[in-house]
Amino acid sequence: MNIKIAAGKTENGIVVGNSFDKYASKNPVVRWMMNGFESSLSGLVAKASPKTIHEIGCGEGYWVIRWKLQGIEARGCDFSSKVIDMAIENANHSKISPDVFKTRSIYDLSQDTDSADLIVCCEVLEHLEDPEAGLKALQKVASNYVILSVPREPLWRALNLARGKYIRDLGNTPGHLQHWSKRSFISLVGEYFDIIEIKTPLPWTMILCRPQKK
Repeated sequence: MNIKIAAGKTENGIVVGNSFDKYASKNPVVRWMMNGFESSLSGLVAKASPKTIHEIGCGEGYWVIRWKLQGIEARGCDFSSKVIDMAIENANHSKISPDVFKTRSIYDLSQDTDSADLIVCCEVLEHLEDPEAGLKALQKVASNYVILSVPREPLWRALNLARGKYIRDLGNTPGHLQHWSKRSFISLVGEYFDIIEIKTPLPWTMILCRPQKK
């Protein structure tokens, strides 16, 4: 599935979407890593067996469109109007209703409009100035399962340096404000959610969880 990618675009000084089309990359290492990510995410989605999915930080809409094509009632939101415009364009290209995409920040989620059987928030928390506020917002709209993923540090930056990327920033991808090891991310998520399953597709930490019962 070919989609339009943000490719380094910014909005209000913040990097939006994907810096390159990792889903269609012909680089064998990138393809191997993305196969691991996609396999892990698809496995956790299958385990959650949702009727509805809401992806928070959906970017250009790759996963929402893919789930829609699989017959799952999916929708997505992102803080960036620029990237949502791209998601709508990609939806139109795939003959999916563009109404599934909305411009909305993770901090502005509402239980009335944003709840779903499964909330997916992958590759988002590392971009937030206040990731704990983001997790609290996800708690508020999660009716059952939540899937979270972040880059695993310092492995992520080491791999960027190994391929000669972002040398001046010591391998840090543009827009990444937070950096978690597997252990530290699990610890953070455990403060807000009951952890069901952990997957570690190289180089990410991915968690299936549920809101803690009060």
